[in-house]
Amino acid sequence: MASRQRTEGDGGAGESTQVLEFGLGDETFCLDIGYIDEIVDAGDLTTIPNSPRHVEGVMDLRGQTTTIIDPKTLLDVEGVTESERIVVFDPEAVDDGGTVGWTVDEVYQVRDVTPDQVDDATTTAEDAVRGIVKDDDRFIVWVEPVTG
Repeated sequence: MASRQRTEGDGGAGESTQVLEFGLGDETFCLDIGYIDEIVDAGDLTTIPNSPRHVEGVMDLRGQTTTIIDPKTLLDVEGVTESERIVVFDPEAVDDGGTVGWTVDEVYQVRDVTPDQVDDATTTAEDAVRGIVKDDDRFIVWVEPVTG
């Protein structure tokens, strides 16, 4: 993937941040690509007994045990579509002590977002939602890579 360092888009009016747009259920979300290490096809998972509801299991990703999380559960998104891709976070950018990935239904595109396109989100999930991106006739929820 492109940049491996987290970019800060909160600066000047013209400063943009690259985000990855993806689908969960019927909604479109985005993440700063600085958090993302790679995107892989969903594969076989090994479930972990007595794990939290949002943990789908673990998988071997090139010799690395990777915890796979369902962001629909974390973000309370409705939808029963089967997840096709896994967004794997850069372990150095997401401080949780291991390699973690999110299952997503679809990956759409990487695009630039400028600060004037982002509105504050009025939500109780302040740790998860960074803002709302206005894009012509739709809204995209900009989220942070929460893992639990």
